[in-house]
Amino acid sequence: MPVSDAVVIGSGPNGLVAANLLADQGWDVTVLEAQQTAGGAVRSASDVHDGFIHDTFSSFYPLGVASPTIRGLQLERHGLEWVNAPAVAGTPFMSGEWAVMHRTPEETAAALDALAPGDGQAWLDVCAGWQKVGDAVVAALLDPFPPVRSGARVAAKLPGAGGLDFVRMMLSPLQSMAGQRFKGNGAQMLLAGNAAHADIPMDAPGSTIMAWLLAMIGQHLGYPVPKGGAGMFSGAMVRRFTSEGGDLRVGHHARRVLVRDGRATGVETDDGQVFTARRAVLADVSAPALYGGLVPTEELPSRLLRRMKRFEWDPGTVKVDFALSGPVPWASTPAAAPGTVHIAESIDEIRQNGAHLAAGAVPAVPFLLCGQMAVADPTRAPQGGESLWLYTHVPHHTTSDAGDGTITGRWDRDDAERMADRMQARVEAYAPGFGDRVLARRVLGPRELEARDENLVGGSVNGGTAGLHQQLIFRPVPGLGRPETPVKGLYLASASAHPGGGVHGACGSNAARAALAHDRVRAARSLIATGRKDVPA
Repeated sequence: MPVSDAVVIGSGPNGLVAANLLADQGWDVTVLEAQQTAGGAVRSASDVHDGFIHDTFSSFYPLGVASPTIRGLQLERHGLEWVNAPAVAGTPFMSGEWAVMHRTPEETAAALDALAPGDGQAWLDVCAGWQKVGDAVVAALLDPFPPVRSGARVAAKLPGAGGLDFVRMMLSPLQSMAGQRFKGNGAQMLLAGNAAHADIPMDAPGSTIMAWLLAMIGQHLGYPVPKGGAGMFSGAMVRRFTSEGGDLRVGHHARRVLVRDGRATGVETDDGQVFTARRAVLADVSAPALYGGLVPTEELPSRLLRRMKRFEWDPGTVKVDFALSGPVPWASTPAAAPGTVHIAESIDEIRQNGAHLAAGAVPAVPFLLCGQMAVADPTRAPQGGESLWLYTHVPHHTTSDAGDGTITGRWDRDDAERMADRMQARVEAYAPGFGDRVLARRVLGPRELEARDENLVGGSVNGGTAGLHQQLIFRPVPGLGRPETPVKGLYLASASAHPGGGVHGACGSNAARAALAHDRVRAARSLIATGRKDVPA
């Protein structure tokens, strides 16, 4: 029976961050991973076509380089090398024009002004607050809730960023904010494309915060990728962990968290093996998988179980990987090629796409996120080729197909391939001859994504909706918005916990910090109790 100070369930980025931070404090840590490869949704392989590297799930990591937690791990010492595309992100239009976000606000503004005079200065006005308050906002969003210290820093810096006008802009729905400030579609789409990485509607509060945050990070830090594939990111975290004596067990699927007298004492795997935890168990799993799944219902408060019935997932996903014989044959090509491409003609089109999803309809004209990986990292494809991916969102419970009616919503192989055809046709409209360059295509529908990482339930990639009703103190259910659970010594360390999805490691960091703090309190109480026993009567 292996015994450790802590057992971490899951080796996704949050699990690996938590494991590393605990190991740094001298804890003996065991990580249990159900798959045969560590990394969770940060993995890559060469299984699409010989000579090409494709990221199985996530690819670009702006939040990774912005995160104080990830930077603090100094993964470059363990083989991680970040690389960037010539431009950060872009949107092509049927007119042949491109809106492109560059590595400085000034370059982006100049390009936007060429599309719509006046939008360049309007862009710089939107960017102005970043230098004053950006680092504090990032810290406040990623810190444990409530973010007392970083929140105070934001408040202190707000006057220099525009005060209440800045706050009002951040709280406005993106559709209204962008429509009021910009004349042309270019600037609006640079923001909307970034906002669409979450599932917050364009006409809902919270959408501007996501758009602004990702755009500002992109202009100052880029949208970097790990050289050689996403697996190099996870690999660096694994190497760092094992170099500190950590124990990683792949192919070990957790069946249940062991609880005795209200405290987590270990984890039992499917094969009956028990991994004992002296101090803590940290679960990098979805909240529904933990509460009433890994933890028996009798160990949980009835109020929590009732609230978990209302837990809301973010939409499902269909992801398509392409091995291309050449670059994407866009009808026109920007001078600086972006690694990330958002395909939609307007904010309203993205809003309508979201309305379809909310109504259970498969979008007829899907909004696409696209990654030109060899543009960012030439090692991903043979010389002259391109390792490309597309993904789009689909409803969990399909009521209709807003397209040609051929997609049923079962998301079996036939549904997934038909959706991939719809996505490929959309790219072909902007890049005539695209299909002629396809050497191989792999389609991962909601079922396939979940089979490769069971945290991606139904293809949900953010651990639950990013809507304000399930963020902060409401994540994963109304409460404290913290990683602690009703079981002592058990911590939720996944994207289902605050602050949610994105490869920033904050969920794992917050769980590790909570485990360390509670262990210190527990040790102090033990010392006090021991001291009292030693006092003569």
